[in-house]
Amino acid sequence: MDATVLPPGGVVDVLVIGGGIAGLSLASELAAATDVLLLEAEPTLAYHTSGRSAQQLIPSYGPEPVRALTRRTLEALAAMPAAGRPLAWPSRFLLVGSPADVRAHASETMRDIGHAAARVLVPALVPDAFAAAALDETSVRTDAGALIEHHRSLAAARGARILTGRRVDAARRVGSEWLVRAGGESFRARRVVDAAGAWADQVAELFGARPLGLVPLRRTAAYVDVRNPLPPGTPMVGAADHSWYFRPEGGRVLVSPSEAEPAEPGDARPRDRDVGDLVARINEVTTLGVTGVHRAWTGLRTEAPDGVPALGPDPDVGGFFWLAGQGGYGFQTSAGMAELAAALLLGRQPPFPPEVVAALDPARLR
Repeated sequence: MDATVLPPGGVVDVLVIGGGIAGLSLASELAAATDVLLLEAEPTLAYHTSGRSAQQLIPSYGPEPVRALTRRTLEALAAMPAAGRPLAWPSRFLLVGSPADVRAHASETMRDIGHAAARVLVPALVPDAFAAAALDETSVRTDAGALIEHHRSLAAARGARILTGRRVDAARRVGSEWLVRAGGESFRARRVVDAAGAWADQVAELFGARPLGLVPLRRTAAYVDVRNPLPPGTPMVGAADHSWYFRPEGGRVLVSPSEAEPAEPGDARPRDRDVGDLVARINEVTTLGVTGVHRAWTGLRTEAPDGVPALGPDPDVGGFFWLAGQGGYGFQTSAGMAELAAALLLGRQPPFPPEVVAALDPARLR
């Protein structure tokens, strides 16, 4: 591979692979302290999972390391400047199901509100569709597109170079540097960060790193038209057995079957039968009366075997760093993960307790 295209100065300090919320958040964080180059395989940023988000951040969602990252991200979102409406705003989350399922999946930030109170809060729920309910009033909504643009513009303003249409297809170590080929061009970098989402394991193999066993999982969602729209301010409602969720979206309703079906990395597309089954299910558990599907899509949530993201240096390959396996927690952990990743890359004190850093360490998966 010839170094036909080089960053200013010939060698970039950190090359980030992946232009979703994870890679862009890290680029905007790092660029204030060092030179950064971000390569995105697709012609546009945030094309895959980050562009297909439900945009709900639930602090009670996920294992404790994820919740710690979420808490830090929400603090960061509250402090981010934004034109017009804020990047995040309160949006309650209601968990419903059998008493056993609700107990199993409710966290310390949720309070039991009972069947009657849940029906008052969300009258569209069919009474016999659930028996217990818990409410999270710390949950928030975010504007995914605005957040992506915030990190892109901040990274660029701080000097990061962002290139799209550059799919990495080869890499080799040359002394203390990486020579990386992408989109027919070559780049040199001292360190590489793998933020490639569903492709993270495949990218790692190009660099001689062993895969972590990351699994892309399908998740379908749709905006539907309904006879009985949800009033503004209605909480997002999710089944405790992870079989469906819905929330208002303007005059329509966002619905999902919450499936987690393993899939190959790719441009995931909704299947007609999945969307049809989803509409039937929503019509069973609510009185919304779905009349049509405005738009449906499918994204890939990529998870590590233990359900916790992988963040840190590869234990075997020098100069290679993981930022992957966020599952469905990408946006809600983005700022926390970027802050921690930047601290580790820059040799600074991590902003999280040692047990959180250790829980995220990719070495645990070896």
